[in-house]
Amino acid sequence: MPIKIPTGLPARKILETEGVPIIREADAIHQDIRPLKIALLNLMPEKAKTETQLARVLGATPLQVELTLLSLETHTSKTTSAQHLTDFYKPWTTVKNEKFDGLIITGAPIEKLPFNEVTYWDELEHIFNWSTTNVFSLFNLCWGAQAALYHFHNVEKYLLPEKMFGIYTHRVLKSSSVLMRGLNDEIPVPVSRYTENKLAELKAIDDLEVLMTSDQAGVALVHDATRRHVHMFNHMEYDKNTLHDEYSRDRNKGVITKIPANYYPHDDAAQTPVNIWRSNAHLLFGNWINMIYQDTPFEIRKIGEVR
Repeated sequence: MPIKIPTGLPARKILETEGVPIIREADAIHQDIRPLKIALLNLMPEKAKTETQLARVLGATPLQVELTLLSLETHTSKTTSAQHLTDFYKPWTTVKNEKFDGLIITGAPIEKLPFNEVTYWDELEHIFNWSTTNVFSLFNLCWGAQAALYHFHNVEKYLLPEKMFGIYTHRVLKSSSVLMRGLNDEIPVPVSRYTENKLAELKAIDDLEVLMTSDQAGVALVHDATRRHVHMFNHMEYDKNTLHDEYSRDRNKGVITKIPANYYPHDDAAQTPVNIWRSNAHLLFGNWINMIYQDTPFEIRKIGEVR
């Protein structure tokens, strides 16, 4: 089934050329099924790229998905045009009385800051609290995952000696998990972060189950089945050129960054990287959507009534 995204969103034209099924709003309302309502709180600087990446993996699932883009009120993006935000984003307070089957909270380029020094931390905590009654399942990415774990479980993040950057092999620890269905025992995953969460601290919390780790890159994926939270510290949704763009950006800013590991053919940044993680990304997000579909109330207003 297709994904319904706003008409005119730049991601729409890109996804249509890739063959990702897109449904028009006029057609969606005539289908005799309830679409899954998924909200995206996009904290990434290049919002159009992130919209496209996440709409791509959500649109490949066999269920109809309606994507709503949310923004903060206490933070204005300096890297996305005001017109784009006005046309396609809704301040989360305007939908706070609505219910959503899923909410994705992205990472943000602020991971070196303590959480309470983030200018919009109070607002984000309000969103986390709001989600407990208005969202069936949370999918938190990178810094968003660290922020959620800190908010709900008081789990700290730790600064790494240097940026963990590249494609790293990860082990699936529990293939029977609904989130891991169809994934190989070992899979490549894009990683781009300056901080980490400690495996021992995560395993000490009864509600958390670590589903994927790497000998080099550490913990990747944590499931909180009680709250229906998914915490992914890395970026399976990335395009093949995303790490290249980050590497070029860092170098242009004078930031000392090693060439992303296991990424370019022959470690030559002049060569075009190959996407070897795409199918795993589709499986992971498809598994999350299926997990929601199996258990979310058909009457969406009942979300939050019983946890």
